[in-house]
Amino acid sequence: MNPIFKDLDKYLSEALGSFGLILFGLGAVMANEIYDLGFGGLEIGLAFGMAVMAMIYAFGEISGAHINPAVTLAFWVSGRFKARLIPGYILSQIAGGYAACLLLISVYPETVSLTVTRPASGLEASLVLEFVMTFVLMLVIMHVSTGSKETGIMAGIAIGATVGLEAMIFGSATGASMNPMRSLVPATLSGDISHLWLYFLGPIAGAITATYTCRVLRTKDCCPPPSLS
Repeated sequence: MNPIFKDLDKYLSEALGSFGLILFGLGAVMANEIYDLGFGGLEIGLAFGMAVMAMIYAFGEISGAHINPAVTLAFWVSGRFKARLIPGYILSQIAGGYAACLLLISVYPETVSLTVTRPASGLEASLVLEFVMTFVLMLVIMHVSTGSKETGIMAGIAIGATVGLEAMIFGSATGASMNPMRSLVPATLSGDISHLWLYFLGPIAGAITATYTCRVLRTKDCCPPPSLS
């Protein structure tokens, strides 16, 4: 098989999973504005958590349903993921996110700026919160996943619930991104990229730190060195 197409199913799975996350997560924010649905932090948090849960059940067996560049990089650091797959996974996640957001903009015009993650609690506090939220999320992922795959009933529930809970509590403070792709897409499409660095640094550092914490805890599968193949 041509190496280009060898992992096409995984890349397509990541693109579709990211498409679903953005479609339902950001879609809830946009629809709430257009139709005055009365959604608050609880409902928006549930939308993101349930979207993550659904995508894990749909695509976890194929690609692992990372749907988050920080998770992909952290799985590699943990030794569970091959380096050669990283570019394809991240590009697929970003492509799926853009496709979903562009579709949403066509349905809910002039609302994309409302979905941009902003440090409402201040730069330092928001950076710390994004770090901590992603750290906790990655700890959960590492403990309920198999290898680099988020699969099974418990994985979907645990990871989706963690995303939803953190979005409910901290969404108003930082946007509760925990995902560089989730912040990148609306920021670039709206032209508001002033704080984008924060939503790259915090989640990536938090996710990678979680993998080293697992090593200290001697959690199974957390100790192999990163794969360079």
